[in-house]
Order: sequence, then structure tokens, then C-alpha cells
Amino acid sequence: MFTQTQNLLVSVIIPVFNDSQRLRLCLDALEKQTYPKHCYEVIVVDNASEENTENVTSQFSQVIVAYESNPGSYAARNKGISLAKGEIIAFTDSDCIPAQDWIEKGVAHLLEAPDCGLIGGKIQLFFKSPDKLTLVELYESVVAFPQKQYIQELRFAVTANLFTFKSVLEKVGYFDSNLKSRGDLEWGQRVFRAGYKQIYADDVCVLHPARHTFSQLHQKIQRVAGGIYDLKTEKSLLKNFKEVYRDLRPPIEFIFKYLPDDKLRRVNKKIQFTLVILFIHYLRAWENMQLRLGANSKR
Repeated sequence: MFTQTQNLLVSVIIPVFNDSQRLRLCLDALEKQTYPKHCYEVIVVDNASEENTENVTSQFSQVIVAYESNPGSYAARNKGISLAKGEIIAFTDSDCIPAQDWIEKGVAHLLEAPDCGLIGGKIQLFFKSPDKLTLVELYESVVAFPQKQYIQELRFAVTANLFTFKSVLEKVGYFDSNLKSRGDLEWGQRVFRAGYKQIYADDVCVLHPARHTFSQLHQKIQRVAGGIYDLKTEKSLLKNFKEVYRDLRPPIEFIFKYLPDDKLRRVNKKIQFTLVILFIHYLRAWENMQLRLGANSKR
């Protein structure tokens, strides 16, 4: 049962780049929301896809399609924000499947807390074959998307599951459209510095597919490494030397932090997890070196 205050208009913004098949599942889930249909709109922003995104979006009556040629999901999200009519803005990704009560619960939590700047919801992984995880899926099952930790320790929430007020965006500014990764971190910390509350909501849930191949993991490492590098304000030779030294050191503390996890009870799982961590660590070191030598960050 909705109260008048809960019937605020919500704009759901989804950037998409060459992901039509999974976008269809996302839009189908949004079509079935418990929130009143006349109280939300869905804005899909095509970020210069090679696929024909409108073949999918045309099947959903509530969807508004926009186009953003500048590469990067944050540029696309900013385009969506500029078109949004809602007082509340909800972000998710084309590969996510929101729970049926996702909008309802997100709005309720946002309205419950005075001076709330953002709600970060749970991002629950799902796997191709849950009983037979690949090495990459095993890694993802242990470390991926700790949204509660992000909010409490790093003061941001990932945009796969994020609610905020449009007035907050107007006060602190939109995302940095030059960033191809970590734009949610940079924006979330601006929200925190502006004095707004940030809340984790476990019952505001979306499903997210786990990466299951090393190729997919490599793409993520490239994107995140580039996003972190683009955020740096100091890129001196001395700073770079310290970071090279850090990159070359084995990530012992990180490994031992996760080894007690219940998913790694068996010795062979601990060994497999450690090998994936080492692969990621030194691949990231290689990506960082290329960025320091002048390579451009990747989307």
C-alpha cells in the first residue's frame, strides 16, 4: 500500500553498450515492478553501441531511449540524468536483473532517512553453473561487489544499484564524464563531503552475473586500472616509483584477508583463489605500467 509521499516519480537510468541480450532481461524485470507504473520511467542511454539497441527497447512501452556518443558509462548516465523527470533517480546496469520490489524498496529507504544522499542496495551474483564454478567465478563469489563495505568504508555505492534524489545531483554535481571507471567512487565521496547520509539497504536487490572467463576479468582490470589512474591528481616520477614497488610486491595481506571465507574451506579452493589473485595483481601492475607510459584508459 503506497502513501502519497511514496508516489514520487522515479527515473531509472541504464547505460548500455553492445549488451542488448541482457538489457532485455533487465527491462523485463523493470516492467514487472510493484511500484505504480505511472510513477516511474526507464531511460536507456545507448553509448554508441554497434548493436541496434532499439530492437529491444521498442518492445517496452515505458522506456525512453537516448543516445550518448562520448564513450563511457558515466557520460551516458549524465545524459540520462539531464532527461530525467523524476524527483528520485535510480541507477542500474544493462546486465542486472532488479528484484520485483526494487523500486518500491529503494524509494522507501530513501525517504525514511533525513538528509539521505544515496541508498546502495545489495548486488547478488548469479552463476552459469552454480555447482561448478570456474576459477574466475570462484574469485568473484568471494570478493565481488561488497556494497555495504563500500558505503561504510569508502563512502560510495556502485551504480549497478543506487538510488538518490535529483536535488542531490543538482547540488553536488553529476558524474565526471571523463572517467571510464570509478566515477561512482568519485561522485559518492562528493556526496559524503556535502554532508549527506549514505545507507546500505540489503533488501533493495539486483542480480548481477558473475564474470566467468579470464577474458572478461581482463576487461574489468583494464577498465578499473584506467579509472583509478584517471582519478589521480599526482603523477610525479617519485609517486610512480612508489606505486611500481607496491605493484610488484605480492598481495599477501589481501590473500590472507579472504582465505578464511567459507567458500574457500577446501585446500584446493584456497590454492585456486590465490592463483587468481596473483594473476589479477600482476596483470593490474602491467596495466598500470602501460598507463604511466602514456596509454589511454579503456572503457
